[in-house]
Amino acid sequence: MPTFVDQTKIEVQAGKGGDGMVAFRHEKYVPNGGPAGGDGGRGGSIIFVADSGLRTLMDFRYRRKFKAESGENGRIKSQYGHGAKDLYLKVPIGTTVYDFDTNEEIGDLTENKQELVVARGGRGGRGNIHFATSVNTAPEIAENGEPGEDRVLRLELKVLADVGLVGFPSVGKSTLLSVVTKAKPKIAAYSFTTLTPNLGMVILPDGRDFSMADLPGLIEGASQGVGLGIQFLRHIERTKVILHLVSMDPANGRDAMADYKAIRKELLTYDDSLENKRELIVASQMDISGSDEKLAEFKQNLQEAGINEPVYAISSVAHQGVDVLMQDTATIVAEVEKQQAEEAPKQVEETKEYKFTAPKKNEFTIEKLEDHVFEIKGESLLRLVERTNIDHHDGIMRLARKLKNLGVDDALRENGAVDGDDVIIGTFNFEFVQ
Repeated sequence: MPTFVDQTKIEVQAGKGGDGMVAFRHEKYVPNGGPAGGDGGRGGSIIFVADSGLRTLMDFRYRRKFKAESGENGRIKSQYGHGAKDLYLKVPIGTTVYDFDTNEEIGDLTENKQELVVARGGRGGRGNIHFATSVNTAPEIAENGEPGEDRVLRLELKVLADVGLVGFPSVGKSTLLSVVTKAKPKIAAYSFTTLTPNLGMVILPDGRDFSMADLPGLIEGASQGVGLGIQFLRHIERTKVILHLVSMDPANGRDAMADYKAIRKELLTYDDSLENKRELIVASQMDISGSDEKLAEFKQNLQEAGINEPVYAISSVAHQGVDVLMQDTATIVAEVEKQQAEEAPKQVEETKEYKFTAPKKNEFTIEKLEDHVFEIKGESLLRLVERTNIDHHDGIMRLARKLKNLGVDDALRENGAVDGDDVIIGTFNFEFVQ
């Protein structure tokens, strides 16, 4: 049986922006020439797209790193480089994306073709056409493209089904699903019969329909991770209706009321808001001899516990009571959908935009690595160095002026730097001169 991959870790790296160009005009009939280096193109972003045709995150199990293309470098004659194509990755509907390091939720893909940008491509560097001044009419200055965002993500899939089947292992969930839908779950007589949440579509004679998920069986302690634990429980959060199956097989040696309470306890321990989710209690396996007596005892125990909900007695094998259960389930699904639609306008949708927020320019630290060797750390300085094209003298002089204006020279002197000391910023090394 294939394993259901509902949580995985991947790395995404957006494309680097193209470098700006240093170039000059040399046409025969343009006597004054001038700078003519174009800008680099934007790097490709990485975008998730919800696809209703996917059911698992299996595609991400064997390929863990995704990288978008870099933007094209700027060209001569003031021509800009081409922007790179964005990389679109398909994910199942119901995928929630988290930052792996901070556990922050980046986005939730709940509708078909919904898109989420998870890593933005770097901006292209400016060519020397942008740096001409009255003092320097032929600047040999250009910027390198920004690096694309590189982040590690955690993808989590929650099955999006209208109806979820819950209950202890081997209570008949898979059998019921196979009877009322075209789903073909593998069924066997042992604990954890279902390791994979199976989805099926119930279509009633009156034209109504709803999706149903047969979810892995629970055991006590599941909310603390015992058995399939949280792997099961996360799937129940988004269902509109719960069908809670309790076996009436008198030979299984189990107490029906104890089983019912145990499952309810695990659900509410995981998420107490599940108490408000609509639930139908289903007495299953009523074709077995002695099940009527066990059902009568179960109903009596429910009443004594103050639970006066109807109990649907069914036999999936004999097709007894299944039609009524499905009709009533469809009615409740419609009621919940109507309620959610009425509540939707009251909710204020919060739209999150994930943009790089540059730190203040004076945020950097200086560390003395050894005698006459200093390292400067700071995100803004690192990005400044990365964007500087040091192949040309003008670019180096511009970087030196910017570092001085940011207070780097003064800070180095305060930390004991003298002429000739080595200074490191990222991969860039230079000699300190007062």
